Amino acid sequence: MAMPADTNAAGDIFGGWVLSQMDLAGGIAAGQRAEGRVVTIAVDRMKFIRPVHVGDVLCVYTDVVKVGNTSMEIKLEAWALRHRYGHREKVTEAHFTFVSVDDGGRPRPVPN
Repeated sequence: MAMPADTNAAGDIFGGWVLSQMDLAGGIAAGQRAEGRVVTIAVDRMKFIRPVHVGDVLCVYTDVVKVGNTSMEIKLEAWALRHRYGHREKVTEAHFTFVSVDDGGRPRPVPN
């Protein structure tokens, strides 16, 4: 849930807070696909469509769209459930790239 501490001077939720929530969701999806540790290496096509407001619940949906040898591209969409109980609106979308890494932080193959 978006809280007052996450706002900018205009009273909207910081884009960086939204990006952070998307990175967490994308990391979960990528980690499940990689069956292990992943790191974010790129954010592409980030598009802010509508603002997020205090009291909105941010729902982030993921889709693994491409898997390489060590990397994965994850499409993410963020939707706001307005004022916790209201209608849902798409607020942001982006493509994140994650790399599967071993315990030493070195790239490792994504399992088939």
